[in-house]
Amino acid sequence: MFNRLWLLFAQTVTILFAVWFIVATLKPSWISDQGVGSIVDSVTLKEGAYESSSLSPGSYHDAVKRSMPAVVNIFTSKVSAKQKTRKGNKQNPADPLFKFFFGDQAPDEEPSSSLGSGVLVSPEGIILTNHHVINDADEIDVALADGRKVKAKVVGSDPETDIAVLKIEAKQLPAPITLGKIESVHIGDVVLAIGNPFGVGQTVTSGIVSAMGRDHVGINTFENFIQTDAAINPGNSGGALIDTRGNLIGINTAIFSNNGGSMGIGFAIPVSLAKQVMESILKNGSVTRGWIGVEPQNLSKELSESMALPGNTEGVLISGVLEGGPAARGGVKPGDVLTAVNGNKIKDVKQLLNQIAQIGPGNEASLRIFRKDKELELKIQTGKRPKPKALN
Repeated sequence: MFNRLWLLFAQTVTILFAVWFIVATLKPSWISDQGVGSIVDSVTLKEGAYESSSLSPGSYHDAVKRSMPAVVNIFTSKVSAKQKTRKGNKQNPADPLFKFFFGDQAPDEEPSSSLGSGVLVSPEGIILTNHHVINDADEIDVALADGRKVKAKVVGSDPETDIAVLKIEAKQLPAPITLGKIESVHIGDVVLAIGNPFGVGQTVTSGIVSAMGRDHVGINTFENFIQTDAAINPGNSGGALIDTRGNLIGINTAIFSNNGGSMGIGFAIPVSLAKQVMESILKNGSVTRGWIGVEPQNLSKELSESMALPGNTEGVLISGVLEGGPAARGGVKPGDVLTAVNGNKIKDVKQLLNQIAQIGPGNEASLRIFRKDKELELKIQTGKRPKPKALN
């Protein structure tokens, strides 16, 4: 009797479990609607009504759409000295005779490569980028926004401002970017940085102009940076900094960082300086700057006191004068304090370099000198600034 009851119970449980499994599989809502199933019976959602072409309020899409096609990716490669030697050697390392005399040679090293960005500024294929992006490159490839890759040649570069000019030949180039006016850029303006950070592809970041005319950063010889907190990362170098109209206002060049990534302090070369350098390179192949042949030194408080200068004296100390140079021929002597050039006050060495550089070689410059309690006005003829020595 007990066995029959147990068998009936087991069969009943089995049938109920099978029914539950079938319902749970085919009609789960029948079960979820019961007991602890659904928390609420129904939810009413309100969705926004959009037109397919509408933009979010405050969107910078139009500015990016105008300028992004003109921003290119730059890929450079540098062949090792070993590879260059191999290329110049007509013998094949795999030749048994070669192996007999020279033994097995290690395989060629892979060429070192780097990446950066650039900006197409003219329909003739002229591209602005950074000098450090293409420096010592043996091959330069430019990837256009439409995916095409073309070879680029260097027209010229200026390491002292970190500007380089490239040229590409291709049919149906994208529309070049529109150059903005640096006078229209103000601290607090919204700006956008476009480039190829870390090689992930063309990217847009936004920020504001944090400062204008930033110098004494220690990056270039001649500095006049736009500082921004728009994210600039490795690979962005040479890319575009644009305003909200889509106009180019700067060439992204460097960041201040403790870890290699963006920390909200980025620097761009203003479009006015980039244009000036580009025009000089296109016309002359290089940038020509004035030079007077002196060794200047910032005038510290201690130096002023030791020289018994008036308390309000500003300028630079001339600690050395090149024999036979423009300054020496004009009467400048070591120990002089230079306070002004062509009526423009000089406060430090950076300002002196910039003032003299802007005066073309062969032009006259008026120097105001403080020498032994006397103020003198000297006329000198500027020379041509020597090219910077290449780093080994």
